[in-house]
Amino acid sequence: MNQWYKIVIALVLNCSLAQAQHKAVTQVPNLTQYVNPMIGTGFHGHVFVGANVPFGAVQLGPTNIGEGWDWSSGYHYSDSTIVGFQHTHLSGTGIGDLGDISIMPITGPINVFKGSLKNKAGGYYSLFSHEEEVVKPGYYKVRLSKYDIQAELTATTRVGFHQYTFPKSSQAHIIIDLGAGIADHATETYIKQVNATTVTGYRFSKGWASKQRIYFAAVFSKAPSGFGIYEDTTRITGIQHKGVNVKGVVSYAVQPGEKILVKVGISPVSAENALLNIDRELPDWNFKQTVSAANEAWNKQLQIIFIKTDSATQRIKFYTAMYHNLMAPSVFNDVNGQYQGTDGKLHTAPFTNLTTFSLWDTYRAANPLYTLTQPKQVGHMINSMLAIYQQQGKLPVWHLMANETNTMVGNSAIPVVADAFLKGIKSFDKNLAYEAVKATAMRNDRGLNFVNTLGYIPADSTVESVAMGLEYAIDDWCIAQMALKMNRPSDYAYFKKRSAYYRNYFNKETNFMQGRVSNTQWRTPFSPFVSRHMKDDYTEGNAWQYTWLVPHDVEGLTELLGGQTAFSSKLDLFFLAKGDMGKEVSGDISGLIGQYAHGNEPSHHIAYLYAYAGKPWRTAKQVRYILNKFYTTKPDGIIGNEDVGQMSAWYIFSSLGFYPANPANGAYVFGSPTVNEAVLNLPGGKVFNISVKNNSPVNIYIQKVLLNGVRYNKSYLPHKTIVAGGNMVIVMGSKPSPIWGVNKQDRPVSSKVYQ
Repeated sequence: MNQWYKIVIALVLNCSLAQAQHKAVTQVPNLTQYVNPMIGTGFHGHVFVGANVPFGAVQLGPTNIGEGWDWSSGYHYSDSTIVGFQHTHLSGTGIGDLGDISIMPITGPINVFKGSLKNKAGGYYSLFSHEEEVVKPGYYKVRLSKYDIQAELTATTRVGFHQYTFPKSSQAHIIIDLGAGIADHATETYIKQVNATTVTGYRFSKGWASKQRIYFAAVFSKAPSGFGIYEDTTRITGIQHKGVNVKGVVSYAVQPGEKILVKVGISPVSAENALLNIDRELPDWNFKQTVSAANEAWNKQLQIIFIKTDSATQRIKFYTAMYHNLMAPSVFNDVNGQYQGTDGKLHTAPFTNLTTFSLWDTYRAANPLYTLTQPKQVGHMINSMLAIYQQQGKLPVWHLMANETNTMVGNSAIPVVADAFLKGIKSFDKNLAYEAVKATAMRNDRGLNFVNTLGYIPADSTVESVAMGLEYAIDDWCIAQMALKMNRPSDYAYFKKRSAYYRNYFNKETNFMQGRVSNTQWRTPFSPFVSRHMKDDYTEGNAWQYTWLVPHDVEGLTELLGGQTAFSSKLDLFFLAKGDMGKEVSGDISGLIGQYAHGNEPSHHIAYLYAYAGKPWRTAKQVRYILNKFYTTKPDGIIGNEDVGQMSAWYIFSSLGFYPANPANGAYVFGSPTVNEAVLNLPGGKVFNISVKNNSPVNIYIQKVLLNGVRYNKSYLPHKTIVAGGNMVIVMGSKPSPIWGVNKQDRPVSSKVYQ
């Protein structure tokens, strides 16, 4: 029986999963109906709004006139302005950038000043209403009220497709604003009219990505009556121009309801490649068909996991989380395989080259989720990272559009590479992968020189020393496991030793991870509550949160804290303690339960640590609360930055009932599932079925688990068990089970590799 047959029947038929696999149906369920892209557009979610396809290079959507942290994606629900439809956006990041190749339709006299927060008067921006806005996977529509223009957008992987419906006007224009961007500034822009319907050019800019280059080609469905070029607001003669803030204006006389379509291809290499991308991906002008194809692309990805729940609300939260999780890493090469490398040179990849690696965020759950559900895509991710290593001498830290931003602490590509290797993904060179992780860890920059010589990073030498040191310890454990599997005993011993250096930050007097300035002196004064962000020893957090950042050796941390009873008691206090964490990081420190901060990644594994102490019901209580309270279907329905899929990955894993507390050891720790049934459609035609019995808002505790019909008492599930396929039944109840997951032999071991 083929995989697709199993996929279809699992959701369409309202019956048990085992029986459903033997019944025939003809209709494929449309899971995109459960995606609400507006979730996360309010509060600090920072998600992208617009049209794209999974992992697409193009993220075509509206950009507001608003500026600041909550406009990192270019769009915030509180705003009612649109300055243009731009072809690149970030989703869920804490820093803004991109917003390249801005297109804006207008009517009336030509106006190339977009407006600004300080000077809105006279700008070409338009107001809009959310009531006149339609947002679906692969499709965006809005009415620009200032001009009574209906704008519709869709996309392929490398091409943005615009459809503008105009009112009657003798002065209809489409502005191409190459100076406009999000939180960056253009350094050089160029535009050229190639023929009556084609315009090409480029935008070079400096922002978070310090040397970003993007080329474009725009093809119009109708020859314009005029074409003008401007530098800032000054008209330039001729059909081409190079400058800093170059703009092109394509003009028409239109009849009521007339549609002008524009295909905009983008490329990291050349305008010629941008045209090639259009020719290969979007050769015709069928807008409706392109919308349908984009929807189908999303639907195909969403169908990897089918769920049945008690409510539509739960389905919307789940499939919206899957949608957000598939935004990035994004394609960064042309249809001919060419891309610009970190070294500034032209490369041709035999794989799909990717960018937007938010690794400090995503290594915790988003990348393990890809490893489980997207192993082919993971191969492209790892090959892209290895190419970056070859070009810049280290694995990416936070890579964006051929730029190393070095944002965040640690070398978080290492757990991602190790996870892929340890779980048996073979579509990359394992020897090159090991060379890359080892070389990256043995550098002498970003505090590693102190790790190599002292075993800790002195607090007075490096900002965020504790956070950085703890992340390096996780990285080193991952390298050690790769070395062990590759029969490199001396490397294994060396990196295993370094992975225990987290102990050097533990102050037995305060019982917290703390900055130290020497072998005998700790940083003082000290408070576990206070964090001054860039001025102390933690990254977007405090000592309460970072004391638990030892997912690779929970057993060793338990010993440091005084044993399992003390470990559990401190966890209890963690979820209760109140204190001032400092206003400087209030945007990142959100979703609080005591000192637990779900709005930021260092806390994400902590609720699952109770299982290591034989108290899985405590995990269940906290996880169920987070699932219900910190994820909603409203615009403010994500409690912190989406962070390029990590917040959503936590929700996906946790609602299925388990989570990778150690992101690379292949063990998923059980929590409290909110789905009633789930079908994981895995590579090789394997299917893993989950059936949750007696689930309800009251019955949040696992009573027993049956795996392929056999009683399963362990409070964790190995990766290899899931990918082999099978059936798991979870029975829930209103009170903690006194036996399930309690005994020592049934608890997860964080330092053990389960692959």
